[in-house]
Amino acid sequence: MRASLDVNIPYYASAIVNGRDRGFDPMTVILPFVFLGVAIGAGAASAAGDMPAFKVERWVNSTPLTADMLRGKVVLVDFWEYTCVNWIRTSPYVKAWHRDYADLGLVVVGVHSPEFEFGKRAENIDRGIRDHGLTYPIALDNDFATWRAFGNDAWPTKYLFDAHGTLVKWWVGEGNYSDIEAEIRRLLVAARSGTKLPPISPEATAFAKTGEPSYAGITGETYVGAERREPGTVTLEGNWQSSRQYLELQNGTGKIVLPFKAGEVNAVMRPGAAGKAAVAVMLDGKPVGEARGADVGPDGVARFDRSGMIRLVARAPRGKHVLTLVASDPGLQVYVFTFGP
Repeated sequence: MRASLDVNIPYYASAIVNGRDRGFDPMTVILPFVFLGVAIGAGAASAAGDMPAFKVERWVNSTPLTADMLRGKVVLVDFWEYTCVNWIRTSPYVKAWHRDYADLGLVVVGVHSPEFEFGKRAENIDRGIRDHGLTYPIALDNDFATWRAFGNDAWPTKYLFDAHGTLVKWWVGEGNYSDIEAEIRRLLVAARSGTKLPPISPEATAFAKTGEPSYAGITGETYVGAERREPGTVTLEGNWQSSRQYLELQNGTGKIVLPFKAGEVNAVMRPGAAGKAAVAVMLDGKPVGEARGADVGPDGVARFDRSGMIRLVARAPRGKHVLTLVASDPGLQVYVFTFGP
């Protein structure tokens, strides 16, 4: 069977160039993806047709799995990153498919390939797995060996294999949930005739009614580490040290000022040595108020004790705004800002 690819990537999403064989570190070469609605070659996974080996550091929620062990099962391999907003938006659907179809022969395998160095640390990824409520098998691909074996180049990407271990179809980015679920259902029935399927998941049904929101004109993801920061994207006040992947507050009070155009803003941040941080969120020079994100309290302060994506702004009027973050916790690290409509 010839596999096929569907692409649906909001324009601000990123893909990693799988370039170690070309003399590059894939963690240092990032290209913006523009959704063109065209097929992109999927490298080793599509060329071979069979499921590549899982070459990972550790398994969570499962004993180690192999392609041979998974024969007879329909397998959905989901390349994810626990701080990636694009994957986070897809996670309710992946969890729903595991919930509804695991007993019928579907195995979901989440392959976590970390974008940032802190994502390799067990305490961070294990916390991320718990916070996201993931109960299906997770393979920790810290060295990107499985990423390269699949020829993968973006988060999130989903590869669907039939019961013979043959790649049937794969999807890059957000959306296409009805199509993915329809393919899962088709393969389950093909693997075991007479399988009685449940109704389509309520999550996919609801999305089919609302559809994908428009990302036209939304500010692109904004990295603030020295390696990928674009000149003029942010203004800094205070004693910030610029490292390869992040900005780190050294002491005193620091501010980050970011003009943007969107209704939603998130930031990947990490607390300092104290293990917790408090960041005041200002929108257009005022406390964020009713436009605050889920991780911001009524007082306009985001308090967190984890390394991950922090939701700062939600439901702001779509248009031009200025975000100001104010912090005084030494060691606070800020990595990237992402946006939504």
